[in-house]
Amino acid sequence: MYDQPRDSDHPDLFNQHFFVNRRGFLEGLAALSAGLLCGTPSFAKAGFFGQDTPQRQDALQRQVADLVQRLKAQGQISENEKTAWSVYDFSAGKKLVAINEDAPRQAASMIKPFVAQAFFFQVKNSRGRVRYTEDIRDTMERSIRRSSNPATNELIELVSRNQSQRGPKDVETVLKTNAPQVFVQTRVVEKIPAGGKTYRNLASAHDYSRFLIALWEDRLPYSQELRALMALPNHDRICQGVASMPSSVRVYDKTGSTSQLCGNMGIIEAQTLFGRRVPYAFVGIIERSSSAKNYGTWITQRSNAIRAVSNLVYLDMKDRYRLA
Repeated sequence: MYDQPRDSDHPDLFNQHFFVNRRGFLEGLAALSAGLLCGTPSFAKAGFFGQDTPQRQDALQRQVADLVQRLKAQGQISENEKTAWSVYDFSAGKKLVAINEDAPRQAASMIKPFVAQAFFFQVKNSRGRVRYTEDIRDTMERSIRRSSNPATNELIELVSRNQSQRGPKDVETVLKTNAPQVFVQTRVVEKIPAGGKTYRNLASAHDYSRFLIALWEDRLPYSQELRALMALPNHDRICQGVASMPSSVRVYDKTGSTSQLCGNMGIIEAQTLFGRRVPYAFVGIIERSSSAKNYGTWITQRSNAIRAVSNLVYLDMKDRYRLA
C-alpha cells in the first residue's frame, strides 16, 4: 500500500490556493491562446483541467513507486534496500509523493543543515548573547557546501556550549524545543566520526520535507541565510546529471553519503516558459542494513537511481506548469 500524499505539512492554504489557481488560469489562458494561434490547442497543457488534482497526485506517486521497482529489477537498487521519497509542490501547496516518508533513516551528512538551524535558533533566542559571525559562517559553509565533518563537529560543540554541555544531544533538544512539529523523527546522538561513518543520527524524509517547507517560507530564523548556504554550488544528485534539468534550474540542497546510505534533500526552483519561478521540495533516500562491499560502485548506482526519480518528477512538473 502506498503512503497517501497529504497537505498537512502546510497550514492556511486557502489564500495560497486562490492565488495559485488565478495564476494558473492566467498562464493557462496565455498558453491556450498561443496554441490557438499555432493551430494546436491543448486544454490539458494549458492547465484547464487542474495541475494538482488528487488523481494526478496519485499518478505521480504511483509512477515514482513503479520506477523504483524497475530500478530494483535492473539492480540499481537492491531488493533488500529501503527507500523513502517525498515531493512537495509549493505552488499548489500539496504533497505529491509520500513513500515511506515517516520511517526514520540514517541521516549521514543531511543532518548538517539541521545543526546549522539549531545554532540559528540559539542566535534568535539569546538576545544578543550568541552571535552569528563571519568565522561561524565560514564554518557553516565548510560544513554544508564542502560537507566537512570537522566543521560540522565544531558547530555541534558550539551549540552544546550554548545549551547544556551534553554534546550532540543538545542539537536535538534545541531543534525539538523550537520546532517540534518539524523535527519529529530526528535523532542527533553522535558527532561525525573520522571517515564520516555516522550511522546513528536519524531523520525521516518527512522531517526533511517539513524543514524544507519551513525554510522556503521563512518560518525558521535565518532562513534566507541558510538557503544561501545550501544554494552554493556542490555535487548534488537531484539536479546535476539529471537528463531533463535545464541550466536555469536552481537547487538548495544537502546530500548524505555513507557505505550504508545514499540520500539527497533539497528545493528545486524551476522556471516556466512565462518566467515564473516554480519551486518544489524533493527528498530521496536509499538505505542498506550493512556496509556496501564496493562503496564506489554502490554509491554511484544509488546516486543515479535518485537522479532517475528526480528526472521523472521534473518531467511531471514540467507538464503541470509548462516549465522551460
